Amino acid sequence: MAGPRVALVIPVRNGEPYLARMLPALRAQSLQPDEILVVDSASRDGSVAGWRGFGARVEVIDPAIFNHGGTRGWAAGQVNADVLIYLTQDAVPVPPDAFANLVAGLYAADDVGVAYGRQIPHPDAGVLARHARAFNYPAQGRIKRMGDAAELGIKTCFSSDAFCAYRADALAAAGGFPADVIGSEDAHVAGRMLLKGYAVNYVADAQAWHSHDYSIAEEFRRYFDIGVFYSREAWIGERFGKAGGEGGRFVRSELAALLQARQALRIPGAVARSAAKLIGYRLGHMESSLPLGIKRRVSMFPGYWRQQ
Repeated sequence: MAGPRVALVIPVRNGEPYLARMLPALRAQSLQPDEILVVDSASRDGSVAGWRGFGARVEVIDPAIFNHGGTRGWAAGQVNADVLIYLTQDAVPVPPDAFANLVAGLYAADDVGVAYGRQIPHPDAGVLARHARAFNYPAQGRIKRMGDAAELGIKTCFSSDAFCAYRADALAAAGGFPADVIGSEDAHVAGRMLLKGYAVNYVADAQAWHSHDYSIAEEFRRYFDIGVFYSREAWIGERFGKAGGEGGRFVRSELAALLQARQALRIPGAVARSAAKLIGYRLGHMESSLPLGIKRRVSMFPGYWRQQ
């Protein structure tokens, strides 16, 4: 019996620096996609030439119309596949069986609609980036269903389309990607799938290098956007729980990681980082009362506000 038809979708903008690691990693995969679609937001570097030279189909779009949900949804309609694997340009699948394990996880149970892989820190990542990956992507995988919400809270609908696979029929049944979101479109889709009776599978043996060493200012901006998302998508908190308790657990774990790494002198900076996240998140919840110009300045995705 033939396996599912698989398409790989990668949104790209000025991603040439990642190609040296990404392209060999894709060539090494034991499961090769039937189609690769790169959606390029008018890169000014060699991204388009690099991907076309690799054999990918590249569609160039105006960056002014890029939207984390809408663009991914548009891309889903441009391919013919049973399985949609999404990657970001800086998420590099590590072992040769990364795609194969991810797709196997998608079919591990009849009700699984989305499977997301384990993100591990880049080799040069700092201690805080390493801790963030370990906290959110543990070594043990798990299938999550709606009945787990009482235990897991908002982590029930945690997913990441930096490295994930969707069953195309389940994605369509859940309404597809939201057309207009500032980010966190993966949590939106996972939440809708869970409400429709589908399961979310965290596949720990499907791995990709993906981590960021954000500055405190970048963390503030990123959490502002997260706050905007959860303020506008209040149904997620109502059905799955609030994020507050999870944030407190993360802070305690991060401080313990610094102590274990004998970097106690960095604790004041970590506390300041956590405060910036909290302030950004709370400000994001208040975005409806903020001037548009302010929102552009503090957001990680200013182009979203230009669209507004």
